[in-house]
Amino acid sequence: MIPRRMCVACRQMKDKRELVRCCVTPENTVEIDPTGKKSGRGAYICSSPECVKKARKCDLMSKALGIKAGAEVYDALDALRENNG
Repeated sequence: MIPRRMCVACRQMKDKRELVRCCVTPENTVEIDPTGKKSGRGAYICSSPECVKKARKCDLMSKALGIKAGAEVYDALDALRENNG
């Protein structure tokens, strides 16, 4: 059985593998976790342009993680989405 997680933007439950995980590091920064296995609080987002745009506009990663997610996190999500087509 594949674990399911909720996207912070569209609020849809999807397979964990379909989503991108962001996590809080021990240094209290937010970064993308491509492996999905880093320790720390995590939040998931679809790689769709609409979800990334909504997350950036409303700063949903910061709300979900409880710590400020900088613009570089959203830039990295955009880059990751563009690279994976």
